[in-house]
Amino acid sequence: MDRKRILSGLIALCAVCIFPAATYSQSPQIGITAGRARALVAVAVALISLVIGGLALARPAGRIGNGRARSIAALVLGLIGFVIGALVAATANGGLGTGSGLGGALVAMIMGLIGMALGGLALARLHMPSRSDDAATSSIKERR
Repeated sequence: MDRKRILSGLIALCAVCIFPAATYSQSPQIGITAGRARALVAVAVALISLVIGGLALARPAGRIGNGRARSIAALVLGLIGFVIGALVAATANGGLGTGSGLGGALVAMIMGLIGMALGGLALARLHMPSRSDDAATSSIKERR
């Protein structure tokens, strides 16, 4: 299958799952509450971690730093997103749909874990020995 079909299928699946859930709110509060705002910050940080981790895994070196810097940034941002999400989840007063940000916190924690995993995989890939018989331990050349 080509990428366009897979991407359109994932978008359709997300739309089917998300749109009905928006009408089932248990809260009379409409809009962004303080808990939802904190959860949105955590999700944004975790999403940035996912993007940087994916770029570090796909392209070890590029315009934005080298692969090591990207993978470390993905690890750190994933950890920050996870911690902020955990704090929001720990301080949430109500359940899902009450405006306390619990749903966003759980999403941020999952995305932060995935971002940390991508950054860790990219960092581990940099330290793998090359396939040839030379003694290089990294695909990035160090300055001496």
